[in-house]
Amino acid sequence: MKILYAIQGTGNGHLSRARDIIPLLQSEHELDILISGTQADVDLPFEIKYRFDGLSFVFGKKGGIDLFETYKRSHLKGLFTEINSLPVQEYDLVINDFEPVSAWACYQKNKPCISLSHQAAVLNKKAPRPKNYDFVGKAILKNYAPVDEQYGFHFKAYDTNIFTPVIRKQVRQQVPADKGYYTVYLPAYDDKRIIKVLSACKKVNWQVFSKHNKKPFKEKNISIRPISNDAFIDSMAGSSGVLCGAGFETPAEALFLKKKLMVIPMKGQFEQQCNAAALKEMGVPVIKSLRKKQVDKINNWLATENVIKINYPDNTAAILDMITSQHAPRSSDVLQPGKKVYSLKKFRTLSLKKLVASL
Repeated sequence: MKILYAIQGTGNGHLSRARDIIPLLQSEHELDILISGTQADVDLPFEIKYRFDGLSFVFGKKGGIDLFETYKRSHLKGLFTEINSLPVQEYDLVINDFEPVSAWACYQKNKPCISLSHQAAVLNKKAPRPKNYDFVGKAILKNYAPVDEQYGFHFKAYDTNIFTPVIRKQVRQQVPADKGYYTVYLPAYDDKRIIKVLSACKKVNWQVFSKHNKKPFKEKNISIRPISNDAFIDSMAGSSGVLCGAGFETPAEALFLKKKLMVIPMKGQFEQQCNAAALKEMGVPVIKSLRKKQVDKINNWLATENVIKINYPDNTAAILDMITSQHAPRSSDVLQPGKKVYSLKKFRTLSLKKLVASL
């Protein structure tokens, strides 16, 4: 079967998960890979058929998305061209990890598109939600990359089509240890803010992986390091605990490695607010932001031995076999006329927020 696997390239989690999914798909099928987005720090060691700018969100430095920079870097004309140029009709199956170009190309050409992503699980009605519900955030998450069928990964299997996380082999092969430092990954904060707050926790050594600095340096009790896949995994495996955003892959891998965990969800990011709600239900401490007033809570966390006991079995191959078997093309499948196509004029006249919400 000829499969297009389309991956969101904003952030590192999607690409990290793809490192295990791609070889499994390649072993059984003819596979082409698509990546869109411009904010990832992790490369894939595979041939990439399509590389698109897509529709990327830009991380800010104060705890959230930088909407102005996101809008400034968005090329709506290019997005429109990418959607229309992608030959999704040439594939037997399109598997989508929250990737907008392939999703909208399938939508326009009435080609079935199958979601295999964390976002699919977050949108499930049975998944945890924050107390302050964000209807706009949910609408953006739901319409950013529209699909026909959804299969998702989450911290727990909340529903039939929700599976526990894909833990990479590279992580599964680690031998966890406690070398007395804490690993930090907070891409929505700049190094200056991180140093200011964490240096107040004076009895701890911090290994901070920075999205905003390409050169390593040390200040006080904090080591700043550029993001590296291998170095980050090694650091996490040898840490006493992990302080990170409320994304999905990093918290899941920290839980798998039996590491003490604390998370800080990004501001205005519905998915991370949902993740934080799920982690809080599991007993993981959550703080709203990285500020000096949170130092006491961080110190309290450092003083505890609150390790969540959870098992994440390696079911990735079985999940992929189920999805590819269930959605293999049948001889009776006939494409209907395409659905509505957005004009270039409409793409140009909408702001980024309105565009994403309207898609």
